[in-house]
Amino acid sequence: MTIDDVSAITREALFLIIKTSAPPLLVSLVVGLAISIFQTVTSIQEQTLTFVPKVVSIFVMIMILGHWMANGMTGFMQRLWSDFSVYIG
Repeated sequence: MTIDDVSAITREALFLIIKTSAPPLLVSLVVGLAISIFQTVTSIQEQTLTFVPKVVSIFVMIMILGHWMANGMTGFMQRLWSDFSVYIG
């Protein structure tokens, strides 16, 4: 196994991490922004108001896109394990 192989695996793993973590982070960002605008408009300064909507929205997003996220992660692991003999040889 060469440094190029390690570099390629690391690059693919980091891209997969970014790709699978982007949807929950974007949903959390959008919901948080919407609630903060609502709080500004209504002058409600409750810090815990954003918690429940963010958790619910991320839960719904994972229910919708969880299959796609899991397929990406399991596909990556299957590729790693199927090429395992190449890596140790």
